[in-house]
Amino acid sequence: MSSENKRPVRSPGSRGPKGNRPNRGNGPTAVPAVDKARLAARDVLKAVRERDAYANLVLPGLLRERKLDTRDAALATELAYGTSRARGLLDAVIENGSGRAISDIDGGLLDILRLGAYQLLRTRVAPHAAVATSVDLTRAEFGSGKAGFVNAVLRRVSEKTAEQWVDELAPDADKDPVGHLAFEHAHPKWIAQAFADALGADAAELADVLEADDARPAVHLVARPGEISAEELALVTGGEEGKYSPYAVYLDGGDPGKLDAVRDGLAGVQDEGSQLVARALTLAPIDGPDTGRWLDLCAGPGGKAALLGAIAEIDGAHVDAVEPTAHRAELVRKTTKALPVTVHVVDGRDPGLDGGYDRVLVDAPCTGLGALRRRPEARWRRSAKDVAALVTLQKELLASALKLVRPGGVVVYSTCSPHLSETSGVVADAVRRYGVLQLDTRTLLPEVPGIGDGPSVQLWPHRHGTDAMFLAALQRPVS
Repeated sequence: MSSENKRPVRSPGSRGPKGNRPNRGNGPTAVPAVDKARLAARDVLKAVRERDAYANLVLPGLLRERKLDTRDAALATELAYGTSRARGLLDAVIENGSGRAISDIDGGLLDILRLGAYQLLRTRVAPHAAVATSVDLTRAEFGSGKAGFVNAVLRRVSEKTAEQWVDELAPDADKDPVGHLAFEHAHPKWIAQAFADALGADAAELADVLEADDARPAVHLVARPGEISAEELALVTGGEEGKYSPYAVYLDGGDPGKLDAVRDGLAGVQDEGSQLVARALTLAPIDGPDTGRWLDLCAGPGGKAALLGAIAEIDGAHVDAVEPTAHRAELVRKTTKALPVTVHVVDGRDPGLDGGYDRVLVDAPCTGLGALRRRPEARWRRSAKDVAALVTLQKELLASALKLVRPGGVVVYSTCSPHLSETSGVVADAVRRYGVLQLDTRTLLPEVPGIGDGPSVQLWPHRHGTDAMFLAALQRPVS
């Protein structure tokens, strides 16, 4: 359940005689004024549904364009992101309340129903306000007839609490505990099962993982080595130094793009888990001297490449960064500007680069299950069928990296996913096929607790406050 404290919003229909109430005489019916925050949230849901847009990319521009004040912007953000995350639970309740399959409900009405149901079940918005403002949104766009349907469905939804709906609609907790938790925390069951599998003996923490996915993540900044320290960055931003990465600073909120340190290139926005991955590559032991040839084989959009480049500048090294897509390669160039980084617009599976690298990072494309809290709608876009093709790509990229690294050099393989097929499965396949040595990656993340039994490392949002990053270090034998 969301802990956000939302103020009850008086619907326009509850105003006095001079308000925008429906005309009860013979004249035309007046269209009620629509709540700006809820309209913004509804428009985000519409963009996600109609254009496969990303909520976290659509909303900031929309808030700036419509000039919502701080309070309305906060409400719009909570409603847009929260509704996107909770879609599976909301749809089950809406189907029950309407007596219709979700596929039989008009998309525009469904956006409004989901928005209203989210307010009723997962916020402290007054029920009458949640229903009335949803009805107003419907009447303004679809007319009174459709507004009556929305009113009836949401009143059915409001008859039970979220806990009561879960008790009624979720799979039996004794017979299907993973399915029950998945429903309760609004995750597809296959994702909840993947988390449980990755937790292994710690599967009792599954509810904590799923709950962490629904929490709004803190903003993590990365202080660029050689330019500013984490201590200095915390002082100038009002943030707090990170727990694990020596470059991390946590912010309570706000727009990091407005910070002088970010605008001036002294810092960037990067999850602390990603910082730990890049740093691990620089700490990994290699056999023989480090000649300063480093490679980021999957560099877009450039966060890890920038951190590696900043460290390389201090160490006298150079980073080659590979990104096959032209527009993402341009992002890498902008992010690594003035650093010893060369961007190559090529496919990492066959980049045409000369081998002999001392250190290679493979931050492979993946399902992104470890960053669901940052991408509200992502859990409903991914499918278990996506995994096989990604695993094939991951294996091909790791094979390419192991050819490019010199004997005695190290490859760090990472994914922003805890799915075993994308993590330990890919690594085990490489060890078997190529005879590489798997290093104890835990030694590369000093002071980080609860990272597993090794030799690989799994980070978790509920334990570490980071994305669920996986990383493993592999060394190519000298002989």
